[in-house]
Amino acid sequence: MTLSLAAADKVLSDNFAPWVLDLGLSVAETGERHAVLRLPWSDRLAREGGALSGQALMAAADTATVLAVSSARGAFVPMTTVQQSTTFQRAVTGADVLVEARISKLGKRMAFVDITMTAEGDEEPAARASTVYALLG
Repeated sequence: MTLSLAAADKVLSDNFAPWVLDLGLSVAETGERHAVLRLPWSDRLAREGGALSGQALMAAADTATVLAVSSARGAFVPMTTVQQSTTFQRAVTGADVLVEARISKLGKRMAFVDITMTAEGDEEPAARASTVYALLG
């Protein structure tokens, strides 16, 4: 049982800090073992030189993990980041980013997720991340 887009958007709006909501993330897709979020381009998220900041991409990857796990479980449960590793491969300028989180292993107490972040219109990823989450509920 996966989350509908409306239910996933509610998980996003009800469970994240205001500064995360300020990123403007929206849920584009949910599935049995994945979720795709859209991080809209904003000059406010750009660093010196005009590229999207790594901090925004890392926060989007972390958030996408929560939505993927919630979708796989059919509902939000309390969880927390145990580990996140991010590799930046190319700059994003002036484009939204699609943040695709895919669960590689979902256990009773832990979840392992791979995230690909791709600028809209590009074929090659801008960044990749992997996360490990502890499921608390």
